[in-house]
Amino acid sequence: MTVPVALTVAGSDSGGGAGIQADLKTFEAHGVYGASVLTLITAQNTRGVQAAHALPPELVAAQLRSVLDDFPVAAVKTGALGNAGLIRAVADALRGRDLPLVVDPVMLAKSGDALLDSGALHALLHELLPLATLVTPNVPEWEALRAAGAADTLPLLLKGGHAPGETVTDRLSAHGHHLTLCAPRQHTRHTHGTGCTLSAAITANLARGLALPDAVRAAHTYLQAAIRAAPGLGDGHGPLGHHTAGLAGRSPCVAPGPVTTVSSAGPGQN
Repeated sequence: MTVPVALTVAGSDSGGGAGIQADLKTFEAHGVYGASVLTLITAQNTRGVQAAHALPPELVAAQLRSVLDDFPVAAVKTGALGNAGLIRAVADALRGRDLPLVVDPVMLAKSGDALLDSGALHALLHELLPLATLVTPNVPEWEALRAAGAADTLPLLLKGGHAPGETVTDRLSAHGHHLTLCAPRQHTRHTHGTGCTLSAAITANLARGLALPDAVRAAHTYLQAAIRAAPGLGDGHGPLGHHTAGLAGRSPCVAPGPVTTVSSAGPGQN
């Protein structure tokens, strides 16, 4: 039996809660073999990021060639890419390969500071996002995409964790599919890596052959279980419990419907 293969192109989190580490744990929890291409090395823990170093674009391109030329990759996700050179290297490697691509547009830090300069944002908008099967922004990232004139044309899963209220609502609008997913807000500080985990779970489900709405629905349910199973590590925003596939329950609401505008306010899970 052939094991599905998924590829993550993202940064390293030395604390293991986000980035490549969270993606690979999520792939494994879904029964998918995970390959990885490293873009950034960070020194971070639950308290924050202490240092970061972007790898040379040519090294990232070499990693991509090594994986894609040998492994039967069935789906790809991208996370933190850091700069225009890295974004172009990734887009050049994926262009023309006709692989499902989930882009987690890591554009803003939790503080609201921009993680991409104008050149990198231009490369993201014009080179990588046109290749995407799905883009998974949170509300502040969606607002940044909208300000750049791109939000209305993208296949989106808009994550609602930054919106106010006791219910967290995610909205899918992509390729003719419209889906609303909601869950009770979990009041916990252990939410580090939720965005990485959700996009990785969607990617794993696509690699397994699920249709996009089913992949998103299953990933949403998995994320809620992973938040509930967080091991409680660290003094700050701790990691999730990724090996929780058997704990997944049904989302409180799953309904078709159009994407609507969500206001940004307060802390959230995604």
